[in-house]
Amino acid sequence: MSPVLGIAGYVLREAASRKFIMAFMVGLTLVLAVVALGMRIDVIDGALAASRLFGQEVRATIQSVDVALRPVYQASAFIVFYGGILFGIVACSDFAPSLMSPGRIEHLLALPIQRWHLLAGTFLGVMTLALGGTLYGTTGLVLIFGVKTGYWTVGPLVAGLMACVGFAAVYAVMLTMATLVRSAALCAAAGFAVLVGGIIAGHRQDIAKAFEEGLSRSLFQAVTLVLPRLSALAEAAGDMAASLPLEVRSLGTLLVGVFVFGLAALVVGFWRFEGKDY
Repeated sequence: MSPVLGIAGYVLREAASRKFIMAFMVGLTLVLAVVALGMRIDVIDGALAASRLFGQEVRATIQSVDVALRPVYQASAFIVFYGGILFGIVACSDFAPSLMSPGRIEHLLALPIQRWHLLAGTFLGVMTLALGGTLYGTTGLVLIFGVKTGYWTVGPLVAGLMACVGFAAVYAVMLTMATLVRSAALCAAAGFAVLVGGIIAGHRQDIAKAFEEGLSRSLFQAVTLVLPRLSALAEAAGDMAASLPLEVRSLGTLLVGVFVFGLAALVVGFWRFEGKDY
């Protein structure tokens, strides 16, 4: 077995021992059950005649199902994207610091593996948890709306995968922070900082106009240029979930930018971890 896969499995077993996986799945199941039981949708010949959420009428105008559900799918994509990243920051902030705690890190470093295997395996294990939870939640939404309306789309599923890409960049910074300080609180703070910075970076052109021309605007543009454009990625995920034309100029460039940022953060973490004495 590859050392990286072995460490990833170790992280998954650690999550299972804390009942993390069970609590996560139970929470997602409850949310999906509430959505399934609380929403009533009447479809006639492919058109949405009426819909009720927890007994309250949401829409009474007859409208094509795919058009009527666009706001619902778009809102779901935003919830999955931002809610998933926020939950991941809080839930996964202590995995790396725990792995590097006194006693445990010395034991792991004594194994016949290289140091970068530890970080790569931890990253892979956490992303496996994130991907599994995302697929479970978004697939549940697709099935619920598909069964109730007869309209099937993989848009929310694709949006969920894009949320995983965004979280990968955020967690790369959190993992690197863990090589500097063994603190779950500071790792979470780093994740929140990247998330907020990524939201700002997605609207950097509009926000930059609020700064006076000169050093302040140039400094703002320089800082936000290197950050992942998470808000733009969230908007693209919402457009894809709702089957709308993408507003971003190039989704490929956007994804590459997020990927490069996450990879750069991991490289810094690998470099710092290799030179650290425990």
